[in-house]
Amino acid sequence: MRNEREPMIQSRPLGKAPFVLSVLDNAITGVGHTAQETFGEIIALAQLAEKRGFERFWMSEHHAMPGAVTSSPQLMVARLTGETQRIRLGAGGVMLPNHAPLVIAEQFGMLESLAPGRIDLGLGRAPGTDGQTAAALRRRHNANDDFPQQVLELLGFIDDDFPQGHPYQDVHAVPGPWLAEQNRVPRPETNPEVWILGSSPYSAQLAGQLGRPYALALQFGSADVVTAMRLYRENFRPSELLGEPYSLVSVGAIADNDPAEARRQATSTAMAMMRMFQRKPFALLPPDEVEAYPANEHERAILEEWTDRTLHGTAAEVAQGLELLHRQTGVDEVMLVVGGHSRQAQTRTVELIADHYALPVL
Repeated sequence: MRNEREPMIQSRPLGKAPFVLSVLDNAITGVGHTAQETFGEIIALAQLAEKRGFERFWMSEHHAMPGAVTSSPQLMVARLTGETQRIRLGAGGVMLPNHAPLVIAEQFGMLESLAPGRIDLGLGRAPGTDGQTAAALRRRHNANDDFPQQVLELLGFIDDDFPQGHPYQDVHAVPGPWLAEQNRVPRPETNPEVWILGSSPYSAQLAGQLGRPYALALQFGSADVVTAMRLYRENFRPSELLGEPYSLVSVGAIADNDPAEARRQATSTAMAMMRMFQRKPFALLPPDEVEAYPANEHERAILEEWTDRTLHGTAAEVAQGLELLHRQTGVDEVMLVVGGHSRQAQTRTVELIADHYALPVL
């Protein structure tokens, strides 16, 4: 039986920004920092983002990457439900082919019960790791080709709404609507808000066809964001969740009162990306080590390119880049992917952007 509630995205621009502002934390763990330190700093950053008026705080899924230590964003979100009060929390995202859809429906049903109306579930199809580790995660060879079916299966479990004759019509995710019926209590007023993530026309069209909000990741490369957003809107079909398209772009950002320091911090992420291209571990070296690295001409070009892919500089300079991106794409929301070797750099970015746009202190 279909849940009759119709939750709609309530996000709205805040302060002086022409778009909604949010934060994505990749659990960046620089060389010299422990996982325990990083997790404590993530909690502090989520609390700061909430206090400074950001809309949502997402975590990402990565495996076998020393520079990013959230292999299970849902576990971190579970902790954050008790550390925050208002801000939306979520996975940006869960790499669905790594998981059984029923398990994800159960986990996010629990999170929604812990923080009703505050849970986002972003779904991606990339492995979030290297090929060997992906194999160890029990990924099927054609997992990506099955992604639309996996998404539909997950939605069926979340809504408890499989059609008659479906092989899983008598399988129920708990907690969720079925549990409420069995216990003779009202059905949940909200479900996890399911987003489609990606960086390609494929994901844009799928999000539109499913009538789901769409988040495009620019921090990983030079995706054609304008085409992706056009395809999303052209393919959009209204759903019970969403009556009109709602889109988000995530982009790397480092703001500092000293633009030179912002650029120095951005070089750590650039070096980590180059190391990954060289089949070395994705590790965040301190800026001093990056500067001392004896790069050849080709490597220097890569480092410069990836440094410039992160919006860096003063708050005004970063905001100029965000606003240009907004004009080019017409997105409803921009998510800051806070980076740099220093966790202090990420805190400064959140503070300075909030100040620049006069977000309300809550």
